[in-house]
Amino acid sequence: MYAILDIETTGGKFNEEGITEIAIHKFDGQKVVDKFISLVNPEKEIQPFVVKLTGINSKMLHTAPKFHEVAKRIIEITEDTVLVAHNAQFDYRILRTEFRRLGYNFERKTLCTVDLSKLLLPDAESYSLGKLVRSLGIPVSDRHRANGDALATIKLFKLLLVKDSEKIIIKDTIRKETQGELSEKQLDIVRELPNNTGIFYMHNKDGDIIYLSKSTDIKKRVNQLFTKSGDKSRKLAKDTKKVTYELTGNELVAILKEHEELLKLKPKYSSIPRKRMFSHTLCKTENENGYFVLEIKAYRECKEPLALFNGVFSAKNYLYKITKELELCEKVNGISEARNNCSGYKNGTCKGACISKEDQKEYNDRVVAAISRNSIRKDANILLLDKGREIGEQSAILIKNGSLVGFGFYDLNYQINNIHILETLITPMNGTRDANFLIESYLRKKRVHKIVELNA
Repeated sequence: MYAILDIETTGGKFNEEGITEIAIHKFDGQKVVDKFISLVNPEKEIQPFVVKLTGINSKMLHTAPKFHEVAKRIIEITEDTVLVAHNAQFDYRILRTEFRRLGYNFERKTLCTVDLSKLLLPDAESYSLGKLVRSLGIPVSDRHRANGDALATIKLFKLLLVKDSEKIIIKDTIRKETQGELSEKQLDIVRELPNNTGIFYMHNKDGDIIYLSKSTDIKKRVNQLFTKSGDKSRKLAKDTKKVTYELTGNELVAILKEHEELLKLKPKYSSIPRKRMFSHTLCKTENENGYFVLEIKAYRECKEPLALFNGVFSAKNYLYKITKELELCEKVNGISEARNNCSGYKNGTCKGACISKEDQKEYNDRVVAAISRNSIRKDANILLLDKGREIGEQSAILIKNGSLVGFGFYDLNYQINNIHILETLITPMNGTRDANFLIESYLRKKRVHKIVELNA
């Protein structure tokens, strides 16, 4: 007997969501023999994006029963059944969380139609419920409402039962009651972790670090690792006896620290970075008309690399972006193959370098400005300032002579205005090309609070 389930929630932080709607259809493998459908008052605010997605708002739930009022019915209709849901891990976790708040240990076996679909429908383009059922010609209405999605899941599940001709896959896919759920020990570990940016370290029984990673939300990331499926993830969860962490305040410090410590510690379950993380670069040459040209080349083919990239695609995207933003010439930079003027000249985004109408010095000054943006010059002496670990604290990343020196934290401006004090605050790091690549890649996508030029 199966209980086919769908839940809508308030959204919000991991394990703090509340149920807003639930639909359960008791299914004997042929037909639905019982069902329970209800809105639920979560006694908390619904996230705006969820209201937009589901159409369920707080006003609709004002007179709806609270979870404790429907809990008994949920227990009854799911008793001696296997819970079936599309992404069962999510729905089961939400139910377990709600029952745990009532002091009740709700346990059922679960079956995930995402997992089943990947096994039985390996050629599907997408395994999201909406796209999958549409590709199978299964009619669906009331998407992102509990009953509409539950009915679509029933039809999908019927199809999967038929396709499972050997009846072996369903047996193998049924998870143990607590698989995908946190054990009491893991709950205790996660409870102590912050929702902040930093590095976390997972230790085995001997205290050895077996996994480390950066995250902008340490608690959420560790939760995900503990509940992730797959042999490697299950082994990591089983071997982890303790999790420690170090806050960094902002993501760039976390990225640099993660990279250096992965290379140094080489934890058993972590992916270790390649020896060289970049492959391509921007090179500057001068054409016959005196205009600077920006070209993408393999790193080894460029004598003076200007910006580092992990592939041709990301390099091309960046070259196109700065050409457009700084009104450089697409033809000069090899983006356009026009015989005369480029298309940018017609629409005003090029000032005529393609037909030698723009002053070379003015154009070349803009090229130099383009190169300087988000790239670390050979002679760069700068501080990258950003958020610290707590209110009132700032972080500083020191770069001297174009090479990373390290990072530190400060409370008062005079600490960074005095180079001797600053250097005592800095934790040294390896100033490698890979470190520069990580910094440049970050600055191309995000911003730091401030970049300060230092006197050489």
